[in-house]
Amino acid sequence: MIKNLLRKKIVTDESSKDLHRCLTAFDLVMLGIGCIIGTGIFVLTGIVAANQAGPGVIFSFLIAGFACAFAALSYAELSSSIGGCGSAYGYSYVAFGEFIAWIVGWILLLEYGIAIAAVANGWSGYFNNALIAVGLGLPEFLTKPPAKNGIINLPASIIILMIMGLLILGVKQSAKFNAAMVFLKVSAIGIFIFVALFHVNPENWSPLLPYGWFETLPSGKTVGVLAGASIVFFAYIGFDAVSTAAEEAINPQKDLPIGIIGSLIFCTLIYIIVAALLTGIVPYTNLNVSSPVAFALQKIGLNSASAIVATGVIAGLTTVMLVLYYALTRIILAMSRDGLLPKQLNKINKSTKTPIRVILVCGFIMALIAGFVSLGTLAEIVNIGTLSAFIVVCCGVIALRHHGNKSKYVYKNKWHPLVPVMGIVTCTLLMTFLPLDTWIRFLSWMSIGIIFYFIYSYKHSKLN
Repeated sequence: MIKNLLRKKIVTDESSKDLHRCLTAFDLVMLGIGCIIGTGIFVLTGIVAANQAGPGVIFSFLIAGFACAFAALSYAELSSSIGGCGSAYGYSYVAFGEFIAWIVGWILLLEYGIAIAAVANGWSGYFNNALIAVGLGLPEFLTKPPAKNGIINLPASIIILMIMGLLILGVKQSAKFNAAMVFLKVSAIGIFIFVALFHVNPENWSPLLPYGWFETLPSGKTVGVLAGASIVFFAYIGFDAVSTAAEEAINPQKDLPIGIIGSLIFCTLIYIIVAALLTGIVPYTNLNVSSPVAFALQKIGLNSASAIVATGVIAGLTTVMLVLYYALTRIILAMSRDGLLPKQLNKINKSTKTPIRVILVCGFIMALIAGFVSLGTLAEIVNIGTLSAFIVVCCGVIALRHHGNKSKYVYKNKWHPLVPVMGIVTCTLLMTFLPLDTWIRFLSWMSIGIIFYFIYSYKHSKLN
């Protein structure tokens, strides 16, 4: 069964020569960094420090990164052996068949779609703050959705439509833009690190664990280092987007593992350094703000450095949206090829070599969501969706090692017998630290997906 699915998937992917193979290992590392470094480092670091972990947010990032490492190694193994542009969806298809693959794909649609709209809302806030600084701020009714007494979050909608246009032009152009923005935001982070090193007050790190490791308050809120890890996990979701570029990588068997693992290692180190310095220069209780890095520099009187970092934030959030948007379109493309979504969505434009129909549909839908919906705590759904997808990928490694075509494997993990098992354990533990209402929303979305599968996808599936 699994061998037949593996052959089918490889034939399907190899028969689709329309996407342009133009991405190098460097492009893929930049793609991963572009997606990973964003909301996590610029927003969640301060919020989690203030509300969940205190200076112990450093350990939250370590734990979340530790869990991601096993998932990243599993992704690297599957991406180098199976390929395809569907990421966890494609791997689940080969390992477990169509229904499980549909569930994973449905989860990924939620994960990426909500993440893009959420980041667009954050980008809008930073962008309008920059306009206010030069006396050109937008009126509130154009920066808030109806639920917050506005008309539309116009900047959030516009930035998504602009990225839509960039993706239509072609993946190489998008990769070049992403690399430029990555350089800008990494430079801004470098400035913060250099400046902050000379303003650390060790007393701000005491107590190191003010909320302990884990505790559920009477209100239902969870606090502590482990609760913080389940939230800052959002900061790591970008590395799996690299695996969606398998059909556009020049040498996917070699370059995809480099892109996935390289970007994760780099970003984990950056997160730990920034979290340590951030809580060292400002008391953690002051960091419950939407722009903690820039805010901390303002608190110590470095307004010029704060402005530079804010510029890096805008660039950073732009690249996050770009890579998430790119990954979403490739996942939809893969699902459409298999008949689980309408076949009209898998058309590739002969001129630009991009799936323009998918890009347009996603762009307009996400622009509406970002403009008119207040997302609030729905960001937690992104985490639970990502963790569940990671678990399936780790299970897929185990399944394919026992039953798949082992000659297809190019990349092998050094500790390969334990890697997927540890990935399953750590991701499952992080899911248990998420609040109950997040589980309810997640299961509701899953129920809708199962209904859609039996109404449409099952009847139109190429497998059936």
